Amino acid sequence: MKGAVRLVAWCLAIALVALPIVGVLRGWFAAHRWPVTQLTVQAEFKHVGAEEIRAAVLPRLGKGFFALDLDSVQKAVAALPWVESVEARKRWPDTLLLRIYERQPFARWNGKQLISRQGLVFDAPGAADNAALPDLHGPDARLAEVVSFYAETQKAFAGTRLKIAGVALTERGSWSLVTASGAQIVVGDREQAGRRLRRFLAVYPQLVAGHAESFAYADLRYTNGFAVRWPQPAAANAGGSPRT
Repeated sequence: MKGAVRLVAWCLAIALVALPIVGVLRGWFAAHRWPVTQLTVQAEFKHVGAEEIRAAVLPRLGKGFFALDLDSVQKAVAALPWVESVEARKRWPDTLLLRIYERQPFARWNGKQLISRQGLVFDAPGAADNAALPDLHGPDARLAEVVSFYAETQKAFAGTRLKIAGVALTERGSWSLVTASGAQIVVGDREQAGRRLRRFLAVYPQLVAGHAESFAYADLRYTNGFAVRWPQPAAANAGGSPRT
């Protein structure tokens, strides 16, 4: 009985090896046999265009079902600017299935690129037009630090009338913020940032009391206070003198 089972197992193993060889010799798996002509895409698009996907995939369609290179298809689609990742598979007898995940932009980077929610910088058409996104600036090597500082300022300003729309880090290591109204807040070095922001926000309600417009500029780098400049019409009343 054991010998019969062993014989059947050997026959199956030989068949698994021989069938592909026979198939190739007889043209069963020929490059153009059972061509893949249908494309099905699963995705929620905001930026990736259907025409872009077709243009990337079309040169690879028309080949036989077994000859279609899924890795090549995935790489071609993944190279599109807004594509985060791609899953590709075949469905018998003639269909290519794609599931595409689009990049979700988190912020603009240095005015010409975007940062995805995964923390990756990427180039995309119209990146500068995403005005609703936070505007982050800094050396490329310190991207993570800039994103982290932006998150910290969001928490610090939560519950205030000020909304932080951007963060900038200079090559010399000086930090500054930009509010949604366009006001600039110069913070200085990172080590003093937390203390300086807390000091500024502690008196901010009293600072803006009686002013119809928000301030235009604030310098927090003073030892015992900060300096504020108001828009031109109010300059004669408030000036830019240090405040404590």
